[in-house]
Amino acid sequence: MIDLRSDTVTKPTKGMRKVMVEAEVGDDVFAEDPSVNALQEKVADLFGFEAGLFVPSGTMGNQLSVNVLTDPGDEVLIEQTGHIFNYESTAAAHLSSVLLNPQPGEKGKLSADKLEDFLRGSHEWEPHSKVIALENSTNKGGGCCYTEDELSALRAFADERELLIHLDGARIWNAMTATGTDPQFYSTVADTMSVCFSKGLGAPVGSMILSSAERIKRAHKMRKMWGGGMRQIGILAAAADYAIEKHYPLLAEDHRRARKLAETIDSCSKLSIDLNSVETNILIFDVSEGSAEEAVDSLSKEGIRLVPFGPKTLRATFHLQITDDDLEKAADIFRKIFS
Repeated sequence: MIDLRSDTVTKPTKGMRKVMVEAEVGDDVFAEDPSVNALQEKVADLFGFEAGLFVPSGTMGNQLSVNVLTDPGDEVLIEQTGHIFNYESTAAAHLSSVLLNPQPGEKGKLSADKLEDFLRGSHEWEPHSKVIALENSTNKGGGCCYTEDELSALRAFADERELLIHLDGARIWNAMTATGTDPQFYSTVADTMSVCFSKGLGAPVGSMILSSAERIKRAHKMRKMWGGGMRQIGILAAAADYAIEKHYPLLAEDHRRARKLAETIDSCSKLSIDLNSVETNILIFDVSEGSAEEAVDSLSKEGIRLVPFGPKTLRATFHLQITDDDLEKAADIFRKIFS
């Protein structure tokens, strides 16, 4: 089975399993796990932040970031297809008593010139606009990435209006691969940032939030309150570190394979895709006949697993365990079914 449902379906490689077994561990609740401590320092230094905090999931990372940036009654401006709004089970309202205010963007991205009219807080009956939440690369936006100019413009807008910025970097590694952005740049535009190790990098578990030392201290306490205090997690930190060192350089291959399949999809008469939107490892495309569910079922019978992303929309996501042979087989099956 060629599994293109998500880049979260990867399994630890033999080399990753080896370093997990050999990892030096301690009790992380006592801050005594040397592997975790080293990873937090390494990733914070990589992106130019003061401190980092290892967390079990990207959702916890995003929600901790929202929590330390806001007060109850605040609101967060977010693009309407953003992960925090669509896939985190209204956690911001439940955990932090804040409102998510979704705004239309382009390919999952917000732009500074379209946010001005949506700021609120001048009246006591309004929520107070406090944070802009960005996602890079975008999931429902088809893996598109912010340019440095776009992020700098948003930072300038936020500074002028005393707003804060959270950057959901679940696939920031893909974004850096596609744009060539220096990781240090992100600390100049984001007040908090989450990065994920269990998507394109292929680690089994884990994300990290990055921010100032003061905010990370607050997030550490909230992590404990939310049940995220973990013990001998050096085995997971070792997997994440291995993923950065060994798998990050392979992301360009995922992007290349995604582009090749996109070109095949573009050639199929019963499918449509915007090739200009293919920047990383995610493909979002539409069927012209039948439903997305029917297309997923047809592909599954031929040995390809995808997910529906709308009534007539599908998503395919490439990852390190999809080979060139898988790509060729998938292309043949797409042509067979949809041409």
